[in-house]
Amino acid sequence: MPNRPIRLLYIDDDEALGRLVQRAFSRQGHSVEHAADAETGLARVDAGGIDVILLDHDLGTTRGLDVLAALKERADAPPVVYVTAFADISIAVEALKAGASDYVPKTVGEDFLVLLDAAVQQAIAKARLQRQKEHAEEEVRKARDRAVILLAEVNHRVANSLALASSLVRMQIAAVKDPGAKNALAETQARIGAIAALHRRLYTSEDVQSVDLAAYLGSTVEEMRRSMAAVGHTPRIRLMLEAAELPTDQAVWVGMIATELVTNALKYAYADGEGEVRVILRPDGPGRILLAVEDDGVGWDGTGAPKGTGLGNRIVSAMAKSLGTRIDYAHPGKGTRASLRIAERPKRA
Repeated sequence: MPNRPIRLLYIDDDEALGRLVQRAFSRQGHSVEHAADAETGLARVDAGGIDVILLDHDLGTTRGLDVLAALKERADAPPVVYVTAFADISIAVEALKAGASDYVPKTVGEDFLVLLDAAVQQAIAKARLQRQKEHAEEEVRKARDRAVILLAEVNHRVANSLALASSLVRMQIAAVKDPGAKNALAETQARIGAIAALHRRLYTSEDVQSVDLAAYLGSTVEEMRRSMAAVGHTPRIRLMLEAAELPTDQAVWVGMIATELVTNALKYAYADGEGEVRVILRPDGPGRILLAVEDDGVGWDGTGAPKGTGLGNRIVSAMAKSLGTRIDYAHPGKGTRASLRIAERPKRA
């Protein structure tokens, strides 16, 4: 409360007790107004400036509980000390449930005024703590909103920077003549694209802790397909993606793995460059996700020396290890199927 007298409103149809309460609190330097009925009391509350309400249970034509219900509908209503002459404790309990800050039994003598004063002081302290709590929560909300905006801006700028890097690599692809160099640059561009796609998804999402894996893989694979098509790898890519979510750090590893597996299939599965590569994402039992990339090409079961530099396989193995899983290769008579099973990890609170 500010450093000023406490302004009390005593709602009670007992005029004599109202005057007694006014004199007692006035001697302490506080201001007390008396309302003899609920309607007058609520009108005074609406006028503003009241710090604490002293509310009697029996108001003649209405009950204090009805006034409590009306106060509950008003924003920033003052705290209420409920006064009842009834010995039935259930009335006090009902009043507290209805929003009263405290209650005082109405008795004859000085005890009533002492208890009333203590209840008023407690109600004021409780109201102060509640306001401080609400202020702190509001500051936390504002800080969180600022952090979310800042994080979105960071993701936006990172995505734009990666897009610029990808464009520079694309220009370099167009400038070089050596097929090996073109392939290496296209793979680099695809890897950059996988990370850029994640940051684009994060700055357009309200939830930066998790990623819609199906949407992310769809955009990543499409961008990677364009990169590889620029250097002559043109097999069809069919996406078979079901809804799944992963925490952000896991999602980027999955995106990199999918990029490498699809790149390998585009480069090596079909000697004539024609065929289909399928990317599959689906639930694999409670708390698990299956990611698979398969083709109908020449086939490789994961044994023997990989074609090319082997960098892609090393990247895939490292990312799979980070996810706590491994890549399983199958050579079912025709083509290759590379798959991994990912355990979903709960988002951090």
